[in-house]
Amino acid sequence: MQTSSRFAQTLQALWRLVTLNRKVTFGFAIVGFFLLMALFGPLIVRGDPTAFGDDILDPPSVAHWLGTNLSGQDVFTQLVVGARASIALGFIAGGITTIISVAVGLVSGYYGGLLDEIFQLATNVFLVLPTLPLAILLAVYLPFNGTLTLGIVIVVTGWSWGARVLRAQTLSVCTRDYVEAARARGEGSLRIIFFEIFPNEVALVAAELLGTIIYAILAETGLEYIGLGNLNGISWGTMLYFAQNGSALLQGAWWWFLPPGLCIALLGAGLAFLNYGIDEVANPKLRKEARPRTALRKVILRLGLRKAAVKEAA
Repeated sequence: MQTSSRFAQTLQALWRLVTLNRKVTFGFAIVGFFLLMALFGPLIVRGDPTAFGDDILDPPSVAHWLGTNLSGQDVFTQLVVGARASIALGFIAGGITTIISVAVGLVSGYYGGLLDEIFQLATNVFLVLPTLPLAILLAVYLPFNGTLTLGIVIVVTGWSWGARVLRAQTLSVCTRDYVEAARARGEGSLRIIFFEIFPNEVALVAAELLGTIIYAILAETGLEYIGLGNLNGISWGTMLYFAQNGSALLQGAWWWFLPPGLCIALLGAGLAFLNYGIDEVANPKLRKEARPRTALRKVILRLGLRKAAVKEAA
């Protein structure tokens, strides 16, 4: 019962976090819409996105809500079905990349010494490597081609920046009094890292996660746009690839390339709003609008975003 009560309190705190900040609310609505579209859209839209038709480059109509492409395929069906692949890859690759960044940054910053030097050497190497050329080389020379390849490429090229930032923050937090007190009490290193240091970096980790998801979706779209993805599958990136190859812009078929481009832009905007909103909640100095400080203080306390934010908001 106590566990369920804590879970309910955490959900309530998250819901209040969503409603207390307009940027978080707006971003949550956009991201939630696309998540629902990716989860349930293919179940509702029953058409075959790869089925050829006789209606070639038809503009939007009642029969085809977003028109058809050069092969007579329904663009709306491809848009809805392709959302699952693009969003799933972005969130999974972004989550794995963030986990690696958190692990490397926290461990490197806390332990220091030889372990820190080894991690920093690897981080610096990947920081100076040109991301796009490296991603292209990996995508070309890996023995298999498809979603897994793109996910590996995104994870390999995307973890270093977040690890560097989290290490710097961890070095600062390690000098705080409560960390020294935890060491004096004889608490283990892992407990100090994940129960004393990590809660004070939740806002930074959230910003890293959201930024990495945006990067993953854009990287996946870019690699597929130049033909390095699985062209037999349906995603927003492959839609743009075939639209470019079919000279959609020259033929005036705006309905072929504009919908996937707008979806990518809107999803990126929603994730950016979430990022800015969470940062404002965690850092009172960034809040320009008046907010109910008592309620905001309770939300921050329950989620453990930042102890410094609680002192500022009090």
